[in-house]
Amino acid sequence: MPKVKNWPLLIFSILLCEGAGILGSFFTVSSIPTWYAALNKPAFSPPNFIFGPVWTLLYLLMGVSLYLVWQKKRVPPAFWVQLILNFSWSIIFFGLKNPALAFVNIVALWIAIFLTIKSFYKINKLAGNLLIPYLLWVTFASFLNLSIVILNP
Repeated sequence: MPKVKNWPLLIFSILLCEGAGILGSFFTVSSIPTWYAALNKPAFSPPNFIFGPVWTLLYLLMGVSLYLVWQKKRVPPAFWVQLILNFSWSIIFFGLKNPALAFVNIVALWIAIFLTIKSFYKINKLAGNLLIPYLLWVTFASFLNLSIVILNP
């Protein structure tokens, strides 16, 4: 990792991304032991305790990636779009309890992440690469979301 030139911007970038996750968790936490527990889930669905640490790490990587781009240039719009779509997925899936609409959202999220990686990579290769685990996890989450739609007509 390159030397940090602007600690306040790095901290703000990480807190901004982690904050999106924390806000989304308000819709998630209450639904997990009730509504989500009652859903039919595919065999490849990970245990619930996996999601928190994975998302925390992904938001951290997203924050560092944001910092690397923000210190050099204005942040491309695709980043803000994916952050909003990421946050809104929790509202749609857990808050509204609508896996089908959440699947539409997560497909749009995947596209926005891909476009963010592409635009970040042009500004800072490390910034783009730091988002690859996020894209991979959202790919997995998309299959999980779709499976839940199929298994819970």
